[in-house]
Amino acid sequence: MTDQPGREPEQRLPARRAPSDLAPADRFSAPPSAHPADLSAQRVGQIVRQSSNARWVSLLAVIVVVLFVILYYFYELGAPLGLSKPRLVQQTEVQQVTAVEAGYNLFIANCARCHGPNGKGTNEGYSAPPLNDPMKLYVHLNPQYLKNVLTVGGRYVCGNPTSAMPIWSDLNGGPLNYRQIEELIAFLRAPKVDASGNVIEYRVKDAALNEPIVGADGKDLTFEGWVDPAFKPEAAATAVPDCYLGNTAQQSTGPAATLPPEAQIFEVKAEQIAYDLKAITVTAGQPFGIKFTNKDSAGVLHDVDIRKQDGTTLQNMPTIDGGASTTYVYTAMDAGTYLFICSVHPIPGMTGTLTVK
Repeated sequence: MTDQPGREPEQRLPARRAPSDLAPADRFSAPPSAHPADLSAQRVGQIVRQSSNARWVSLLAVIVVVLFVILYYFYELGAPLGLSKPRLVQQTEVQQVTAVEAGYNLFIANCARCHGPNGKGTNEGYSAPPLNDPMKLYVHLNPQYLKNVLTVGGRYVCGNPTSAMPIWSDLNGGPLNYRQIEELIAFLRAPKVDASGNVIEYRVKDAALNEPIVGADGKDLTFEGWVDPAFKPEAAATAVPDCYLGNTAQQSTGPAATLPPEAQIFEVKAEQIAYDLKAITVTAGQPFGIKFTNKDSAGVLHDVDIRKQDGTTLQNMPTIDGGASTTYVYTAMDAGTYLFICSVHPIPGMTGTLTVK
């Protein structure tokens, strides 16, 4: 020990072992039987087979990975020669169809009352400008313009203080959120045919269940888009101006002649978006008149049109603003049952029965 006094330092060091003396290895070595000097033929065969199997497994794993990468590449970017479309393109088309079908329900629920279910507007006797018009859809009704109108309303976009186009976006107090606005625009801009020229049939779906509505014939109800990708205006055609209000010349203001003294005149009032009179009976073959008073607030337009039971407009009258009144003059009609209705608000409250006999 180095702390023992009375001994020289070299005497306190551990005793050195001669280089020729080897440390015993019994505690660290396995028995000789565990270290055979050579391998048997059976053991060599096992090692070769194991190595071969490992190489085959590795090769198969590499082949699977390579095939997966190739197939996934074509799945993402599309097969060559146009055999398949890229995945993102396919999903975009599916989402576009879904948006168009959802936008159709929004249009029917909110826009058809003024623009008509077919989007023909004043061309079919409704109060609002037509939307389903190839010239308007070509450039005028572009997505940005439609978004502006739906977001801030017709009064701000067109600077028309008497515009009946309301605000639809919830950003400014309207009922539709941003996604519904996008779906409505997708419907208005839906193509009529695909790239191959085939007509695209969109399905009418239940707004609550999102399931296709089946018609009386057992087939799903369908509708077509309005935009024709192949449409090109004539070289001499006039561009549709901004804030185009449609062919208002097609709206009849009624016969200019006054009613004969014996003509029937009925008084109808509109208040809180409802007629106070729901049934009128007139004589067949005789003109008649309706003294109409709009008792709603300013900016709420009403009229009294005559339509067939199927919705076809027979006599289209101009709208009047809230607080105004007028006398509509109607030409003689054949016997039958018709409807008198407000083209701006074609709802049960503003629909009545006209009996001609």
